[in-house]
Amino acid sequence: MTKSRGRTDLSARAAWMYYIGGQTQYEIADNLGISRQVVQRLIATASADNLVSFQIVHHISDCATLASALAKKYDLQLCKVVPSATLDNNACQQMIASAAAEVMYRMLMTSQDFTVALGSGRTLRSAIEKMPELIRPQHSCVSLIGAMTADGTTTRYDVPLLMAGKTQGKYFILPAPMFADTPQDRELWCQHRIYKLVTDKARTADATFLGIGEVSLSCPLCLEGFVSTDEMQQQLGEQATAEIIGHIINREGIRLSNPLQQRLTSAPVAPDPVRPTIAFAGGRTKHRAIRAALRGRWINGLVTDEETARYLLELNLSEGAELPLQEKARFGNKKSLSPDG
Repeated sequence: MTKSRGRTDLSARAAWMYYIGGQTQYEIADNLGISRQVVQRLIATASADNLVSFQIVHHISDCATLASALAKKYDLQLCKVVPSATLDNNACQQMIASAAAEVMYRMLMTSQDFTVALGSGRTLRSAIEKMPELIRPQHSCVSLIGAMTADGTTTRYDVPLLMAGKTQGKYFILPAPMFADTPQDRELWCQHRIYKLVTDKARTADATFLGIGEVSLSCPLCLEGFVSTDEMQQQLGEQATAEIIGHIINREGIRLSNPLQQRLTSAPVAPDPVRPTIAFAGGRTKHRAIRAALRGRWINGLVTDEETARYLLELNLSEGAELPLQEKARFGNKKSLSPDG
């Protein structure tokens, strides 16, 4: 890397931390190991060089290399990696959400009718909040997941209505609780005319945006009241690793088949999607979950952070997979993680 390129990378990294990560100049200086005066100059340089607009337009070389390697390894149609080294989880999520907002905005700019299917979650909600308004009344937003719990309350992270507000388009809600009381009850919900209309529309959506959830006793499924502690313990006993709109998969990306899953009313999803199916997820707590989703080929697009990207690539290296020579040189001398993370 040339000295000029390295300086530009550093300016872009400082700009990400300042404008998107919301860090102070003192925090950036501490994280990057430089003085506050240097941070000031880097941010000024980023502005003067037109690196800063709605998004940071310069792709930091490390992040671009990571994205390329991930896309090749997991056969992704789209992959973006944002800076995250030394950042706390909240700042990391803000980075991912900002990059996700850019991805969604670019896809929704089309003047043609466009249907987007949406999952739920904090990162996806934050991304939609960051996305500028884009008046496209011809667009449609379709919910992939029933937002109701067993007692009739709804999650704070239901997002299709928020997206419809940004585009002024139509909003199609999935009329069912996330988990029905019994498998028989599920059949009744899923046979409803409106349920079929909405899931048919979701199946043919032009793009799908969703999150990837970790599975634990402190995950949103439990905290929001969708599943009980006992039900989650049962999932963990079956090596549950990740959750995608309620579909629970193990570490190899294989969906579990058990009583809880037999009550799930979420729109059907399947590996190897034909249309763009892009997940916005990152942070240490989701490393294993993202890896499981990639192994199972449930998504063909990913926006994540550089620490997560390195984790995924180091796991591949430890399993004997090959990276291009220039990527081996960058990552090959790092200590490999165990397959269990």
